Amino acid sequence: MFFLDPTMILLIPAMLLALWAQYRFKSTFTTYSKVPAASGLTGAQAARRLLDASGLSAVALEETRGRLSDHYDPRSRVLRLSADTARSSSVAALGVAAHEVGHAVQHQAAYAPFSVRQAVFPVASFGSAAAFPLFLAGFFFAGSFAVLMDIGIVLFAGAVLFHLVTLPVELNASSRALVLLGQHGQLVPEEQTMARRVLNAAALTYIAAAAVSVMHLLRLVLLRGMRD
Repeated sequence: MFFLDPTMILLIPAMLLALWAQYRFKSTFTTYSKVPAASGLTGAQAARRLLDASGLSAVALEETRGRLSDHYDPRSRVLRLSADTARSSSVAALGVAAHEVGHAVQHQAAYAPFSVRQAVFPVASFGSAAAFPLFLAGFFFAGSFAVLMDIGIVLFAGAVLFHLVTLPVELNASSRALVLLGQHGQLVPEEQTMARRVLNAAALTYIAAAAVSVMHLLRLVLLRGMRD
């Protein structure tokens, strides 16, 4: 059976890593969300000042629903912060807000990995949704439908590429964030260390997601070979 075959063992370490990474990020964010920044700025205020100082006054700043739903939308050039980030003056909130500013700066600077990720995103979005249904159809019906497994693998490879290129994008955004926070005095050195811990924990979630996607792809390739 597709869901009970021996290749499932490949996913276990990656999935455990993903669960641990999520726990570590949430616990780290919670810890430093209780530490007020000496600057007294909220996440929204910090983000606005950093955007303006980076020549990004045209980038709008909005509050969005959901916990830790912070993101930068390059299509509409809008930086959206969750209430937990926008309204808080904690070290964690300023770190996350500055990280999203880092993405806006990447966009402005035409940072290559950021551009590649944006180009791959439509293919990856479609591929992650269509890959498994197509692969399953080819796997169970085989015969003339076997080609669907190959199509599914190719589509999922696009999703894996997205996860892999996301790693340098996220790590670079965090590096830019810490530099900006220090340059503009929004966090003192001790607070920058705390913010780095939050951003490093967030980076681990992206590493785990990439590991899970790579193991899924390897599993599909192995299962394809078993059907020959």
